[in-house]
Amino acid sequence: MIRIAGATVNQIPFDWKNNVDNIVSAIREARNQNVKILCLPELCLTGYGCEDLFLSDWLSEKAWHHLQAIPEHCDGITVSVGLPVRIDGITYNGACVISNKKILGVTLKQNLAKDGVHYETRWFEAWPATQVTDLGTAYQHVQAGDLTYEVEGIRFGFEICEDAWRQTNRPGYRLCERGVDLIMNPSASHFAMSKSELREKVVVIDGSAKFNCVYVFTNLLGNEAGRMIYDGDIIIGQRGRLLAVNRRLSFKKVNVLACDIDFREPGNTRPVKSLDNKEKNEELAQAVSLALYDYLRKSKAKGFVLSLSGGADSSLCAVLVAEMVKRASAEIGWKDFCASLGLDEKEINGSWQRAVNKLLTCAYQGTRNSSETTLEAARSLAGSIGAEFHAWTIDEEVTSYTAKIEKAAGRKLSWETDDIALQNIQARTRSPIIWMLANIKRAVLLTTSNRSEGDVGYATMDGDTSGSLAPIAGLSKTFILQWLRWAEKNLAHTGLHAVNNLQPTAELRPLERNQTDEADLMPYAVLEEIERHAILNRKSPLQVYEAMKDHYDAGQLKAYIKKFFRLWSANQWKRERLAPSFHLDDLNVDPRTWCRFPILSSAFAEELEALE
Repeated sequence: MIRIAGATVNQIPFDWKNNVDNIVSAIREARNQNVKILCLPELCLTGYGCEDLFLSDWLSEKAWHHLQAIPEHCDGITVSVGLPVRIDGITYNGACVISNKKILGVTLKQNLAKDGVHYETRWFEAWPATQVTDLGTAYQHVQAGDLTYEVEGIRFGFEICEDAWRQTNRPGYRLCERGVDLIMNPSASHFAMSKSELREKVVVIDGSAKFNCVYVFTNLLGNEAGRMIYDGDIIIGQRGRLLAVNRRLSFKKVNVLACDIDFREPGNTRPVKSLDNKEKNEELAQAVSLALYDYLRKSKAKGFVLSLSGGADSSLCAVLVAEMVKRASAEIGWKDFCASLGLDEKEINGSWQRAVNKLLTCAYQGTRNSSETTLEAARSLAGSIGAEFHAWTIDEEVTSYTAKIEKAAGRKLSWETDDIALQNIQARTRSPIIWMLANIKRAVLLTTSNRSEGDVGYATMDGDTSGSLAPIAGLSKTFILQWLRWAEKNLAHTGLHAVNNLQPTAELRPLERNQTDEADLMPYAVLEEIERHAILNRKSPLQVYEAMKDHYDAGQLKAYIKKFFRLWSANQWKRERLAPSFHLDDLNVDPRTWCRFPILSSAFAEELEALE
């Protein structure tokens, strides 16, 4: 029996003290548990999110310098540490193996992620299979490349993240030919709902069976650099059998999961009980809670400010802040929670509502077009979670702006001729005052844009898109609406009752016009289905129609598809300006992290003609 472990760490790009301290803490905990071989995540020394700094010479040099503080902690244990390595002006992604205080070598990544949220080929070169080099004097003549190692009588090698997802050129095939007993996979694999189950099967279970070995997968943890969330997944398998899975999305900076492995008689290896919860709604709540907590403590802001309209999107943001408080304080304790966010523990006195009151300020900004129903929905929700709540009207400011434009235009504005302008001025007028409140509070202003709105530009730039963080911009409206109903029932957020009984509306036209989002656009379920075909699967308008035609009226479906593609094309400039958002699903429309599209184009003119 040999005890093998993975350790996940919550890192910050080139925050050397934080990153080294977390690595050393993980090694110390592993040694306390008598672990003999420990796998740490990909690029854990620098952080995965250093972006173009990976192209510099100094970052890799500094990483190697700080690596030298780690071997002294590796007495009686073998540890892999992820870091960039610069060779002849080219950066490679490496896993450095340290055993009994000695650096044995650095395995270099052979396959680079280049789709979805990943742009690794911009920063790194893929290392050629089977090749090995001497790193030279700057790296103490350490060997690097496609290496295998042997410690404790165990022969092992690496697949680094993307390496394991390749059908061809997968390092595991060559490692199997070399007779390895163990494959370690240090990863920086972004969170997406339901992705962990895919990792378990494709990477660990199938990999350990295919290569007849023990397989250890270890992922980074937390909101490292602002957008990506890492779930801290640690998965251990042996010859097609799942042995251990840790509880993901932890608020602790370091987590270690160990398993006693019998390499000679796999039947003697006992699985470790898992407490992880992979239910999609719960998974989302935990992921965004962790992302908000990390964003707050790493940015050193004093809390969040939110324009709470009483609608679904802003209500979701408010509830997620409350969940952040409840979940983080429950896991790490009130002392550490308050210390990490600069709160007075005595003042909070163990009350999550008091903590929310210090961290979340909400304002309902009404106009003559707003209803008492949405005001009371906002007030009720804020009260139920303890948020600081304000309500004011902006009619005076809207009237002032409108009068000035009417004078300049030499005519009166009307809903018949100036509908969009009259809607937008209300949304934009809300922006300066809520920004002012955020500045005074030294807080992060949350914007409430969702993915469905991002698809078709159903948002006012410098209005309801104002903010420095868009926590739900990666979620579709249909998912948001069902999640809020789930949260009311399963998370005891009774303050959502009024919100869940409202039909989504911008409330920008006069009340008698009965404005609703779906009347302005199309049914959200239809919009999401078109989005999945057009954006995720990259189908043309005609291909989208062919995929959906059996379930809808032909004429109506064609009209919806045309509307979607035209609005999508016209509103890329809006998507370019959306606040940073969390990646939460298998797609998002943020051009910075998933979906690039030209600002100017033909707007699918010829392709839409094919629908006639």
